[in-house]
Amino acid sequence: MSLLVVGLSHRSAPVSVLERAALHLDAQVKLLQDTVAAEPATEAAVLATCNRIELYADVDKFHAGVAELSTLLAQHSGVGLEELTPYLYVHYEDRAVHHLFSVACGLDSMVVGEGQILGQIKDSLAKAQDLHTAGRLLNDLFQQALRVGKRAHSETGIDRAGQSLVTFGLEQLSLGADVQEWARGKKALVIGAGSMSSLAAATLARAGVAEIVVANRTGERAERLAQILSDGDDTDVLARAVPMNAVPGELTRADVVVSCTGATGLVLTAEAVASAVRGRIAEGTPDAAAGRKPDARPGAADGPAHPRAAQAGTAARGPAGAGADENCPLDLPAVQAAPGFSVLGEAAVAGMPAAELEQHAAWVDNAPGPQTSAAGPATVLDPAEEAEAIAALAALAATVGRIPERRKPEPVAEAPRPAPVLFVLDLAMPRDVDAAAHRLTGVRLVDIESLAEASADAPMAADVDQVRRIVADEVAAFGAALRAAHITPTVVALRTMAADVVAGEIARLEGRLPGLDDKHRAEITQTVKRVVDKLLHAPTVRVKQLAAEPGGAGYADALRTLFDLDQETVAAVSRADNDSENSKNRGPA
Repeated sequence: MSLLVVGLSHRSAPVSVLERAALHLDAQVKLLQDTVAAEPATEAAVLATCNRIELYADVDKFHAGVAELSTLLAQHSGVGLEELTPYLYVHYEDRAVHHLFSVACGLDSMVVGEGQILGQIKDSLAKAQDLHTAGRLLNDLFQQALRVGKRAHSETGIDRAGQSLVTFGLEQLSLGADVQEWARGKKALVIGAGSMSSLAAATLARAGVAEIVVANRTGERAERLAQILSDGDDTDVLARAVPMNAVPGELTRADVVVSCTGATGLVLTAEAVASAVRGRIAEGTPDAAAGRKPDARPGAADGPAHPRAAQAGTAARGPAGAGADENCPLDLPAVQAAPGFSVLGEAAVAGMPAAELEQHAAWVDNAPGPQTSAAGPATVLDPAEEAEAIAALAALAATVGRIPERRKPEPVAEAPRPAPVLFVLDLAMPRDVDAAAHRLTGVRLVDIESLAEASADAPMAADVDQVRRIVADEVAAFGAALRAAHITPTVVALRTMAADVVAGEIARLEGRLPGLDDKHRAEITQTVKRVVDKLLHAPTVRVKQLAAEPGGAGYADALRTLFDLDQETVAAVSRADNDSENSKNRGPA
């Protein structure tokens, strides 16, 4: 039997596909039951978060297992197999172990280093144990993954490489400002009372919000979360619970909204969000994204393309001040400078005849330094590099007689947008908040899709390399232990067979020597057992060592062949071990 994982995540699929493929709790239960009922799989566990959907299984056939697990994922996610297949990844045996350990350490998270995934892995294992779909392999695998994740967080600074998705989301909401400064005094509405919503509420409370309103479909859970927030020793926040039908009214009072529910449809429509901000927008207050100037390349003019026309907006900018443009063919007048214009740049020579261009190139060669103007020092390229470029332009001018004029479209001024009055963080998958809210005036929406884009450029700490080494070591150790365990039933069967041979021979001896007293019989029995143990000790110890190495699975087959061991006896030992291990790990049915 071998470990196989088939899944998709934010690294392999767009958020729109992840959103449609998201599995609610009932679908996860049915998926696990159908997986262990399928022919290739004997164990199954599903890891479903807002960033990934992965199905782990112990299978006896690789290709059949991949086909079956992919089909089951498609059936229970509601996304067609043909559409889903391009986004699926497959990991097998050691690669599957490496993948889960990396996930547990936060290396595969949207925010590298976040620790919330450990709780999600623990929940995944508990679900499989409750449904009796996790056997010895998956129990050992997931429990070891939890230990590896905890080791990575305790032995390295991986926590510094990333944050929880909540913290990262709040930083995106605040446009890079200090979250505590940004959040201080605000009123927050948290929709949902699960683990992610609870983390968001606690984070907002620590950040200094003045009030937190918790809305949830189950009122008791909302009340419990509000009570926990109110009783916190490290915060001074007013917290209260409301039913879900009170959300529209609370939305009009809130400054910050965090939503993470298990709903299959939208919790907040664009119309509801627009209605909540209506009348609250401060006109004429631009936000951080408004009023951006168009890009201006150094050495390029945004005004008229022809140099003679550009001269009307250019001050006398010779290399050494007034009079230094003596040999410059541009004949620059001393008038107000045009920002971004350089007498050394390509824009300055557009439309210039070839003869003048050659003269200008010579002047550039001898230019001692950058120009200054009434508007400040001009940004220019290296004179040697520009001289080379102008020489190339001269060659073109020799062919066509004149450098073509360079015309740039007039920049389109962006209309200033009012500063946001409502900040919305949607951490649900599928989404809780209508994506159309992105376009609403006075609203800043951050969702899983925008977080994925922002995290793509997030810096990674040096500790990530150390965590990768820990993962590699743990994968090797787990693989060795797994391979060694694979041969254990064969070794047990061999020793059982040897004990049966000893018992049979002692019985024969008693038949041939009926007068043998108990003392001598015990001494002979002990001697024969010692002989057998000594003969078997070195081969069984060595075969366990060899089996733990990569490719060592064949030693079990060799041992069964050499000693003519009954396959059913070996299988019975394996079943007994699995039953014992599973009853210990699964807990009450």
